[in-house]
Amino acid sequence: MVSQLAIDVENIGFRYPGNPEVSFSQLNLQVAKGVRFGLFGPNGAGKTTLISLMTGLLSADEGHIALLGQEIGKQKSGVNKLFGFVPQDFSFYHELSPVENLEFFGAWSGLDKQTIKTRTDELLTILGLNDVRNKQVQKFSGGMKRRVNLAIGVMHDPAILFLDEPTVGVDVQTGHAIINYLLQLNKKGTTLVYTSHQLSEAEGLCEQVALIDGGKIIAQDNLDTLLKTHNQDNLEQLFLNLTGKEYRN
Repeated sequence: MVSQLAIDVENIGFRYPGNPEVSFSQLNLQVAKGVRFGLFGPNGAGKTTLISLMTGLLSADEGHIALLGQEIGKQKSGVNKLFGFVPQDFSFYHELSPVENLEFFGAWSGLDKQTIKTRTDELLTILGLNDVRNKQVQKFSGGMKRRVNLAIGVMHDPAILFLDEPTVGVDVQTGHAIINYLLQLNKKGTTLVYTSHQLSEAEGLCEQVALIDGGKIIAQDNLDTLLKTHNQDNLEQLFLNLTGKEYRN
């Protein structure tokens, strides 16, 4: 019996306007429902572009992308409710408080007032932001801003959560707490799609990985299987073995 796919990327092609180089051509990627999936590659390999396509921020020139069976671009409002996105760049209003940000993004996601209040209280408690719930986010430390970013991404309790460098620039304690929270979400059924350059952290989070380079998936499988197949001890060694050690622009 085949597991239901959370993400099905089928034969997509994409190039940026005015750029003769093809970013993707006939690219395929499948992610099963409920897994912790890591997407890794060197700078310029296509990770951010692929995530942007899977979240509808960019539109593929050819092929199809479906989230839980719903095709991106055809039922936009319905598909948008299926996933959350925690980008590397902060995606909130700096002059607002955590409560005000969550109220705004909760309403934007279509949540009713009671659900917004319940989810806000729950998330601020879980992510250790209750004591600063009414303070301007622009006064927060980098780690606190990362937690606000995460809270916004999961406000509507999405079935799929895309995470682009969710712990970049945070201290060890904050990074550990964020990863633990992500593991808890996954235990409740949330599919995680995670990308980062922090490969030691990624190794503890991701059970399945794909390596992308030059706009192509060059390896995809369970992490343990890939390590054994390529005779490598850890994800960093596997990464360097498959993508090389040369500088990337």
